[in-house]
Amino acid sequence: MYKTFSKVAGVARTAGTRTARRSMATVTDEKSVPRIKKFQIYRWNPDEPAVKPKMQDFEIDLNKCGPMVLDAILKIKNEQDSTLTFRRSCREGICGSCAMNINGVNTLACLCRIDTDISKESKIYPLPHMFVVKDLVPDLTQFYKQYKSIKPYLQRNDLPADGKENLQSIADRKKLDGLYECILCACCSTSCPSYWWNSAEYLGPAILLQTYRWLADSRDQFTAQRKQALENSMSLYRCHTIMNCSRTCPKGLNPGLAIAEIKKSMSFE
Repeated sequence: MYKTFSKVAGVARTAGTRTARRSMATVTDEKSVPRIKKFQIYRWNPDEPAVKPKMQDFEIDLNKCGPMVLDAILKIKNEQDSTLTFRRSCREGICGSCAMNINGVNTLACLCRIDTDISKESKIYPLPHMFVVKDLVPDLTQFYKQYKSIKPYLQRNDLPADGKENLQSIADRKKLDGLYECILCACCSTSCPSYWWNSAEYLGPAILLQTYRWLADSRDQFTAQRKQALENSMSLYRCHTIMNCSRTCPKGLNPGLAIAEIKKSMSFE
């Protein structure tokens, strides 16, 4: 009985090994077949002002590239064209540096998966309706100037009673969920038609989301002053609830709701 069992077990082990080898061979064969994906990337060099912006084609074997669009862009810069210019930092969807327009959608290149359909080409542009510094780098000077204008920090008239911390209840802290997570990538603002046409005066979804973050903070004592700064026809009320902002946010936030809450609070104060 013992010998018979050993023999059967040996056959089973051999059959299992053969199956595993066939499986590994299939995977190896699939990976050995190149999957060439074409990327069209916006190019413009300020040092050559006479040369018009253009779309430049690059090809990458997806078998030799990471899964995200940022992986592809880095591979192109490292192996094909070192002059390609773009911003990137954390590669984890935290810093917001690699915001760009990918296949018609404003998003973060580090969070956007490459479309593995090699019959379709991927088109990559800088964020729309912004001045371009070079290639995929938008000029965010006005965007940050607007952010600075709302005084995005805690403002109080007095210090805490114990001189240590500005305490907050769990319920009040929960009101900030969906607001503090904004990484200022500008994807929402640059998807907003109202911001396209009125960016000099309209604050835009991202900045208004940050504004509401401080209006909703129970520890802040300058609510009246913050609202007063919005009492004009442009800063807040250019929003027409198109909701492009909420659809495109790579962090899943809802700037449209925050803007509606600001309008409501100003109407019933």
